[in-house]
Amino acid sequence: MTSRFHILLLLFVVTCPDGRGADQPLSEQQVKLFQQAADVLKQNCLKCHAGSAAKSNLNLTTRNGILAGGEQGGAVFDEDDPTASGLLSAIRYESFEMPPNGQMSPDNIKVLEEWIAGGMPWPTDRKQLEFEETHGPPQVNDETKQFWSFRPVTEPAVPSSDWGYNPIDAFISHRLQQNQLTPSDSASPQQLVRRLHYDLLGLPPDPAFVLDWSARLADGNGINQKAWSELVDLLLESPHYGEQWGRHWLDLVRYAETNSYERDGAKPFVWRYRDYVIQSFNRDKPYDVFVKEQLAGDELQPKTSEGVIATGYYRLGRWDDEPADPALAFYDDVDDIITTTSQTMLGLTVNCARCHDHKIDPIPQRDYYRMVGFFRQLNRFGVRSGDSVNAASVREVELTEDNGILARERKLHAKHTADNERLIEEFEGQVLPLLSEAQKEDFQFEESRLSIVRKFRGKELTKAQVGHYRNLLKRRRELRESRPSGRAKVLCVTEDISRMHTTHLLTRGSPHAPSDEVTPGFPAILSPPEVEIPAPGEGAQTSGRRRILADWIMSPDNPLTARVMVNRLWQHHFGRGIVKSASDFGFQGTPPTHPQLLDWLAVQFVGHDWSIKQMHRLILTSATWQMSSAPRDDALEKDPVNDLFWHFDMRRLTAEEVRDSILWASGSLNTGKMFGPSIYTDIPDEVKAGQSRPGSGWGTSPDEDKYRRSIYIHVKRSLIDPLLESFDFADTDQTCPVRFVTTQPTQALGLLNSDFMRQQAAMFATSLGSTTGVEQRIRLALTRVLQRTPTETEISSGTRLIEKLQTVDDLSPEKSLQYFCLVALNLNEFIYLD
Repeated sequence: MTSRFHILLLLFVVTCPDGRGADQPLSEQQVKLFQQAADVLKQNCLKCHAGSAAKSNLNLTTRNGILAGGEQGGAVFDEDDPTASGLLSAIRYESFEMPPNGQMSPDNIKVLEEWIAGGMPWPTDRKQLEFEETHGPPQVNDETKQFWSFRPVTEPAVPSSDWGYNPIDAFISHRLQQNQLTPSDSASPQQLVRRLHYDLLGLPPDPAFVLDWSARLADGNGINQKAWSELVDLLLESPHYGEQWGRHWLDLVRYAETNSYERDGAKPFVWRYRDYVIQSFNRDKPYDVFVKEQLAGDELQPKTSEGVIATGYYRLGRWDDEPADPALAFYDDVDDIITTTSQTMLGLTVNCARCHDHKIDPIPQRDYYRMVGFFRQLNRFGVRSGDSVNAASVREVELTEDNGILARERKLHAKHTADNERLIEEFEGQVLPLLSEAQKEDFQFEESRLSIVRKFRGKELTKAQVGHYRNLLKRRRELRESRPSGRAKVLCVTEDISRMHTTHLLTRGSPHAPSDEVTPGFPAILSPPEVEIPAPGEGAQTSGRRRILADWIMSPDNPLTARVMVNRLWQHHFGRGIVKSASDFGFQGTPPTHPQLLDWLAVQFVGHDWSIKQMHRLILTSATWQMSSAPRDDALEKDPVNDLFWHFDMRRLTAEEVRDSILWASGSLNTGKMFGPSIYTDIPDEVKAGQSRPGSGWGTSPDEDKYRRSIYIHVKRSLIDPLLESFDFADTDQTCPVRFVTTQPTQALGLLNSDFMRQQAAMFATSLGSTTGVEQRIRLALTRVLQRTPTETEISSGTRLIEKLQTVDDLSPEKSLQYFCLVALNLNEFIYLD
């Protein structure tokens, strides 16, 4: 609930005291200036600073209240030097940032500057600016449209600065100077190489790579910026870039591969959407195209297979396959789409207006249902059966050579075929010595082989071995029957336009209580254009409405889209956004710490054709990103949470980065295999027991697949890989703009005691070789884990640990080395990134 104040100005007197307190008649210009200043205070300040409940005891409704100041101290109005008044520094965002929900417009600032410079003229009887407090949802009007995020994006002037490498540094330096702070020194070349490698690829760099690039970056005056730019470009071209940054997008669109609820059944071919996202980032697909394809890829011209695959976006949410109220289930599905779309792409919680006018933001319920109108014709994911899902959500598309999908399909099919044939050949090689000469004669024919092998079941071969062979032959038949032919089935959205449904405002959100009819439209608070909905053409399969929505969302005139996305890019580079509430740019969201920088970045984003990689280059080549993470007492005292970005924030690795780094350190990570159906890791039976049907829907993958990157693990809503879950994997039930970073016992227990970690520690120890001495193996292990040369003290500590494990705990040299490797994988420096 918010409140607003209506000013009732009672101007019955025509004289007021000047800045020195002497009564002088007010000129006509002074009266006008006072009225303008009162209006500005009403619009921007009196919601918090009025009456006896004024925040910080600062009452701006009387001249005496302004002169008295607030509990924060300092002169709100300085009579000796009006230009030094605290009120001016606050509205200029030079000290306190007022109003906190976004800096007021330059015109309003100018009004208060002139009023204060003129001595703050006021009626002689010092009448209070009376106000009337009212309650209710905020309205769409000229006042609320002046909120910082609803105003059009304009390019601010870049402040002058003698620090840094690009305009980002000028904006950061300017704010630091205003707060008597200085930026931290640059991080070391070694720290920057490791930081950048994780930032862009989500993987640790090879120690030799760190050594090589650290030498290239070393410069007597700091970091060699030419070499640094080359390194940034090199990593941006890595195919693993899309795996890292595509995962950030998957968090936002609530990516999962199952439907939730009791059965939690699998979504067919959903992995193609994941591959589409990875490929889009790798190709630097313009962000406007990327979003339009997901919202309306089947309505774009020319229609492409990628565009159809992209609409799998609509099928990522939960699906209730047996709802008690089918009508309500449909609107729940649409609400999930509106929630994800409005928060992810617009930074607005439009979904809060489903049952009533938004209580916080100026979004009436009517605007919510106008958004529903864009999705009114959508078919649900399915009705109940798998056949209904195929009918409503699966289509065949052409896999053309130009987009690379067909080539990937053929390569993947060839790999699966080769793997299958190798396993068959290995098994049959074990069987041949068991055969008689007559059986060997018949074994030449494929159709006879299984019946021959079955004769040895329960004797030379176990039942499991025969079953394994049967499955291999079945897989062979499937592969032969499914050679990529240029067409493939994909998960996508479909519409039913045989009968165009009207959209009604629903009383308290109930589909059984329809009210006024509404037409598709955009949130009025953003001053959008009117929507014209053309009738579908002859032979059309969709209404065309989603294309209209997509075009408006990605219009350069939309004040939110570019701001929201550049803020997300900043968030993943720095650990938090310029706006901390990354999916809420409304009244209840956190205001930007650097509003001018945010708008400048938004202008650059659109001006560079929505190129995400270009924004990476801009941010990563700034001195701001290259700062050290080391703390400083002087800065910590003034800005303990680093709102002003005086240093770089240390961070813990994400869940996927933790697992992938462990596999990388042990030498088992399979980075060469990308894309295709998801894989299954080994999950203990005790964890599976938490399902309604333990183990249901969780398969088994070959070892080489189990050790692929974490982005390819099957995302089952009711059964997340335990290591990923304990390290704060994304919430799959709703859009996830920011992951929690928790510290909990299961993390330490999992890293020390799980079967996975013991297995990886053993593989790590084996990879160190057996011909070198213990000290050399310790050196190799620490170098790989820390991506730097270990100190002699660290090596000595490792040596003492192994000696103690052998002498005190009576472990073998091999087992002792494994435990040392387990400890190395638990080092803070391995799990945290500075």
